Amino acid sequence: MQNLSDRVAAITGAGSGIGRALAIRLAAEGCHLSLSDVDAVGLEATHKLVVDHGVTVTTATVDVADRAAVESWADRTVADHGRVNLVVNNAGVAMAGTVLDTTVEDYEWLMGINFWGVLYGTKAFLPHLVAAGEGHVVNISSIFGLFAQPSQSAYNAAKFGVRGFTESLRQELDVARNGVSATSVHPGGIATNIARNARLGDSTVALLGSQPEEARSGFERLLRTSADAAAESIVEGVRRNSRRVLIGPDARLADLLQRTLPSAYQRVLTTGVRLLR
Repeated sequence: MQNLSDRVAAITGAGSGIGRALAIRLAAEGCHLSLSDVDAVGLEATHKLVVDHGVTVTTATVDVADRAAVESWADRTVADHGRVNLVVNNAGVAMAGTVLDTTVEDYEWLMGINFWGVLYGTKAFLPHLVAAGEGHVVNISSIFGLFAQPSQSAYNAAKFGVRGFTESLRQELDVARNGVSATSVHPGGIATNIARNARLGDSTVALLGSQPEEARSGFERLLRTSADAAAESIVEGVRRNSRRVLIGPDARLADLLQRTLPSAYQRVLTTGVRLLR
């Protein structure tokens, strides 16, 4: 997919952040858009930003944790646009808390969006990509899909899962040679609302030795890469048919750390948390 002009892209989580930046970037390339988000207000704002690019844009309020809703949206996308060539499973949420204190319901909430939402989106759109004869699946994992850290067991589990799922899918598509490919994307700290909207449990505050707003502010200070830069990297990754896209210097550092210290990196992070306290 070197040329994105006159192709059709479906993007989840398009109401803000990387999803919105991708919509704008792809519209500028002449790519038609099917956009979804659980936030109808944010989705409408994105629609206003891309509608003047001369491409066809459709929107749908979709909770990606709802399998039936995702499948219905995929079918409507093809009905409205005639085909679909690119799906970006981007929607995600953040949560921090120790395993001891995080409830099963909280795990289910995060996994429903960050893992099952990616799987539902891939499964719903993949047959349509194959039918189009040319397609690409982009699944957003994370820097936390490369290495784990305390207070992030739910997020790590989901993002490691997205990475493994996408890498397996990519190998299957390479064998099939059906015109479809897949890329796993690992952003570092991206300046979006995900940290501001993250669920922070009391156990996280205790672990980090700070108050809730201090912990949230600390997370936000790590968000150094813009959503626009992330969108640019993803588009280039699709063009190059990359297996993995690392976004930001922190993601590249994490990848290097995990490769050079595959198990010892855990002691490095544990020491860092202790120093923070």
